[in-house]
Amino acid sequence: MDRLGTTHAANVGRDKASKVYSTDTANQRQRILNRLHTATLTTLQARQELDVMHPAARVQELRKQGHSILTHWMTDDTGKAKHRVACYVLFAGDQ
Repeated sequence: MDRLGTTHAANVGRDKASKVYSTDTANQRQRILNRLHTATLTTLQARQELDVMHPAARVQELRKQGHSILTHWMTDDTGKAKHRVACYVLFAGDQ
């Protein structure tokens, strides 16, 4: 057992502050888009901060919806290893 609940299923979609996030793909896309309106977003940030486990798929879906999102590749050091990760940027003027 962990501090948030008695089972893994009880904890799915919760962040450190116990805020419940929907795992529905539409909600994941909206979280990414909201973030991109204010800042860039890396793959690791999407997983850790927005609870989106496959951000590349959600970004691709957003692009198919007409959003102009650029991918910039960078290296992120997690403290355990260095990883090549995507950094997503929403073009200015994209609504």
